[in-house]
Amino acid sequence: MKKHSPGDGPPDVASGPALDPCYLAWFDRFNAGEYYEAHDVLERLWLQTSDGNHAFFKGLIQVAGAFVHLRRNFERPEHVTDSGRLRPAARLLQTGRNYLSPYSPVHMRLDVAVVCKLCETLARGIEASGFTSNPWNPAHAPRIELAA
Repeated sequence: MKKHSPGDGPPDVASGPALDPCYLAWFDRFNAGEYYEAHDVLERLWLQTSDGNHAFFKGLIQVAGAFVHLRRNFERPEHVTDSGRLRPAARLLQTGRNYLSPYSPVHMRLDVAVVCKLCETLARGIEASGFTSNPWNPAHAPRIELAA
């Protein structure tokens, strides 16, 4: 089966009655600020997926990866490695948005349009600062929720 890519347009995939526990765990881990764990738990599902959700899961993995970089930069801005994490964070935010946008406005109970807007806003802000200003702060970390 052909894998879905950002240029393919919206896939023809129904959300189905039940959502995979790995997908649900991504939101739990992301909203707990455990971005690496969010990335890791969904990667398991992504590696097993070859249907129209493959690119969707990849987009969410990219978003979580961006937040790994943002958090590490915030925690250790003077560290030799972590001080340079804003450029890859912005790149991953844009890549994640590119993978997710064909699924907009809503897919698998996720308001994809809102997530894409968040990614775009954060990436543009980072880029506009010359990759010197980190928008992530644990006191105001974004939450990504599923609709009921």
